[in-house]
Amino acid sequence: MTSTRPEFQFYGRRKGKPLRRHHVELMDILLPHLAVDLSQPLANTQPRRWLEIGFGGGEHLAHQGALHPDVSVIGAEAFLNGVAKALAHIEEQKLSNVRIHYGDARALLKMLPDASIERLFLLYPDPWPKDRQKRRRFVNAENLSQFQRILVPGGDFLFASDIPDYIDWTLEHVAGHGGFELVRQSPEPYDNWIQTRYEAKALREGRVPCYLTFRKR
Repeated sequence: MTSTRPEFQFYGRRKGKPLRRHHVELMDILLPHLAVDLSQPLANTQPRRWLEIGFGGGEHLAHQGALHPDVSVIGAEAFLNGVAKALAHIEEQKLSNVRIHYGDARALLKMLPDASIERLFLLYPDPWPKDRQKRRRFVNAENLSQFQRILVPGGDFLFASDIPDYIDWTLEHVAGHGGFELVRQSPEPYDNWIQTRYEAKALREGRVPCYLTFRKR
């Protein structure tokens, strides 16, 4: 019997509350037109391509797509409700330069060509705070090697979190990897920023966000 075990062990929620009718329609009708085809390696045909991993509700993804129509923006998200919300933003703003990978971001990373991403965002990822959970964090040696591979020379990896332990973890792991230079560490958001619901929650609860920029050596 052929094994159906997935290539990657996925942690976290896949879906939340039942989708509203229009969101169901967007998943059925719009997503197939925007979905990234992973049946074969992606061609490196876009002069400028950005990637956001774990885009949540898609506010930032759509915002960057609207601000930069000359950039091909790809978002990866495994949470059904988040993908549906992102599709609603894309539809509302009539964006033609945003593509979606609905699934594990690691599958997308594997299929992206070398030096094909100009900017990579990992914003407020799940912190997995318990010691036994930390191995699930997306910032790890394997993923950092993929980041370095797919980023163009001088390309940026942008990371944001409101969890001090995860910030320290990221600084330590990126330094240990050796393929990146820290060029920014600030409590102030990036230029052209739009506040996400995760950032708003952190501020309401008294946590101080930190915004890091690492540049590929």
